[in-house]
Amino acid sequence: MTENKKLSQVKRLLHHKKFIIISIPVLLIVFFVLTWLAGLNEPTVNFNDEQYPLTLIETKVLTPPTPVQQRFGIPLKAMRVVEDRIQPSQALSNILTKYNVPAGLIGNMAQQARSQGIFDVRKIRVNSKYTLLCSQEEESGTESSELTARYFIYEPSPLDYVVFDFADSVSYAGRHKIDTVQQSFAGVIDYSVYQTLSDGNVPTDLVYKLADVYAWQVDPFKVQKGDRFKVIYEELQVNGERIGLGKILSAYFEHEGMGYYGFYFNQNSDVDYFDEFGNSLRKAFLKTPLRYSRISSRFSKQRFHPVLKVVRPHYGTDYAAAYGTPIHAVGDGVIVFAGYTRGSGHMVKIKHNGIYSTGYLHMSKYGENIRVGTRIKQGDVIGYVGSTGLATGPHLCFRFWKNGQPSDPLSVEIPPSTPIDAENKDTFQEVAQQWKDQLDKMEYVIPENKNAIYASMEEESQQNQPH
Repeated sequence: MTENKKLSQVKRLLHHKKFIIISIPVLLIVFFVLTWLAGLNEPTVNFNDEQYPLTLIETKVLTPPTPVQQRFGIPLKAMRVVEDRIQPSQALSNILTKYNVPAGLIGNMAQQARSQGIFDVRKIRVNSKYTLLCSQEEESGTESSELTARYFIYEPSPLDYVVFDFADSVSYAGRHKIDTVQQSFAGVIDYSVYQTLSDGNVPTDLVYKLADVYAWQVDPFKVQKGDRFKVIYEELQVNGERIGLGKILSAYFEHEGMGYYGFYFNQNSDVDYFDEFGNSLRKAFLKTPLRYSRISSRFSKQRFHPVLKVVRPHYGTDYAAAYGTPIHAVGDGVIVFAGYTRGSGHMVKIKHNGIYSTGYLHMSKYGENIRVGTRIKQGDVIGYVGSTGLATGPHLCFRFWKNGQPSDPLSVEIPPSTPIDAENKDTFQEVAQQWKDQLDKMEYVIPENKNAIYASMEEESQQNQPH
């Protein structure tokens, strides 16, 4: 009886399993059928229909991690920055010992930097900038802390720096990244170009670059009150501070009622300045061999000689200048004479071509490699102002020969240089027009209380300005 009961239970269990196995597929079929039937009653959605506008799901943009701030290429992390300038009689050891750098380490690194030609710490100059990157060590049991220098950076110039790394006991030199920033200025001359730039808080070194651009159109010794100019130029900066000047990009100079545009342009790897018509501003010769001085005596057929005390021709133009002022060759050529004569003192004569030659007299000394046969480029320094020979004081006697005959350099018609090539004309015109538009929009900076002097100039300028 017991065995029959067990057998009956087994049969019932098998019967249930068969039922479950058969039921699962049936249930799945029923589920899919019901789902399909339910979908028949759902409306079709056209997502182009204005009744069903698409809603943009807001996405969260992951912000990249903030980069670690650096100074001199060194990650600051948790370091403290100390900046100062070298004080009178202050040595490197005086600075570093206050920031827990051992004297022995200072001496070893100074010796290493000097022997490797990196830097001689004995040449540290007063008022030069230095920076300390320090770790902050907390003193146990107190709330105070002290700074320990990990790096010392000395800046011998606005561009260069030297790093002393005390953690790795190494030193090395580096240079700051130079940023080129475009600047502009427009001013009216009251006394000189230099003073106008100074009054406008513009780097006065810009006067030399303007003199180079307009050396063939504007005589710097004849600039008059009321002359005016506009200039767009490059300023070189390191960490936002000006360290120098780049090139002049475009300029306009109004002198003695005549306006002169100048546009920087690279023509076939040969850079030059051209006017709005594509003519080079550079002539075959510079206007003068000195950048700044004054004319003390002009070309004359009869002049009383200050040393010989007789009347005789003076076949040159005398420029009074400070002793040692550089003298520049006014044009390309070959030196045909370099020597001393009783009357002319130290003298150089340059033959430029078959027509023109120039002479430079009374020099104190010659420039580098100045000898007969040396080829000279326009602007090269050939000597320095002196008073050798028959001279009463430091000056340059500049002589000019045309076809072998003495000529007045201030009245000779100077031939122009190479203009814009035909193949570059369209590109130049596009560039020049952009610069011209910028210059024309600039307004002149007029010194205070001088507006009345220049009030009547604007209408006359518009008539004289080339179009």
